[in-house]
Amino acid sequence: MPRVLFLLICAVCFSPALRAQKTQAEIACHSDRNDNIPHKEKLWDGYEISLGPSRDPEAVEEKCTGAIYNRAGRGVFRTNGFNVVFDEEQTGKDFDGDGKPEVVFRTDAGGGNHCCWGYIIFSLSPKPHKLFEIPMEGRVDFEKDKEGKMVIWKRTAGPYGFTSMARTPFAEKVLRVTEGKLVDATPEFCGKILSGESEDYQADQLLLTLENLKKLETTGTTDWNSEQIVSALLSRALQYVFCRRFDEAMKELDFWPEDDRRKMKIGFADAIREDYPEFAAKLRESGEKK
Repeated sequence: MPRVLFLLICAVCFSPALRAQKTQAEIACHSDRNDNIPHKEKLWDGYEISLGPSRDPEAVEEKCTGAIYNRAGRGVFRTNGFNVVFDEEQTGKDFDGDGKPEVVFRTDAGGGNHCCWGYIIFSLSPKPHKLFEIPMEGRVDFEKDKEGKMVIWKRTAGPYGFTSMARTPFAEKVLRVTEGKLVDATPEFCGKILSGESEDYQADQLLLTLENLKKLETTGTTDWNSEQIVSALLSRALQYVFCRRFDEAMKELDFWPEDDRRKMKIGFADAIREDYPEFAAKLRESGEKK
C-alpha cells in the first residue's frame, strides 16, 4: 500500500493493522463492547487458550486478558490489555524454524489511546516460552522466503515532530528469527525496497523532484502545502539508514532547508541513536556544525 494512502488511513482509523486483519469470527475481547464473553480454544499437545474480560471489574487499562493453559490446567502464559485478540491466522505458523507451530496474540497495552498494539509470539516447544514481541506502530506482514523461513516486514515510524501524525515518516524494516531472537535483515531486501518494485519508492520519486526540493527551500518545512515533500524526504532518509546506506541518508537530509537543518539533524539523530549510534553521532556532529 502506498505510504500516502496508508497514512491517511492511520489518521482516520488510528489502528489500521488491527482493522485490516480483523475477521468477523475472531476470538477477541474489546473493552468498548458490552457483549464480550469468555472464549476457549483447543490448541495442540493438550494446550488450550482462554480469552475474555478481566476478572477485576475495576481494571481500566487491562480490561481484557488472554492466557494459555497446559493439559493439567496450569497457566503457562498470560497477556492483559485494553483489548486482546487471539490471532488465528498467524497461530500455527513456525516462526523460529524449529518445525513446531507458535501461538500469536495481539494486545493493546495503550489504555485505549490507539497507540500501543503489538504482536506477542509464544512457543510451546520444547517448553512454553515467549519468543518475541513486535510493536505495531505501522503495518506488520509475515511471509515465507524461498527457503520457507519466516520473514517479518515491519513498517517503522521515523522521527516525530516535523509533520502531522497523518504524514509521520515511515520506512520498512525486515526481520528474521535467528536462534529464537529477532534479527534485522533489512539490507538483504533493499534491492527491492529501493526500486520500482516498491510502491513507496515510486511515490517518493514523484515527490522528491528537484523542482519540489527547491520549492521546499523557498517555502520552508512548516508550510502545510510542503508536508508531503517533508514526509517523503524523511522517509527516504530513514529507509537509507535502515539499509545502512548512511552516506545516501546524509545526502537526502542535506536537501532540508538550511535555516532549520541543524534542528532536524539533531532530532533525526535522537530518533535512531539506539539502533545506529555511530551514524547518529555523525549526524548530530554535522548538525552542530551549522
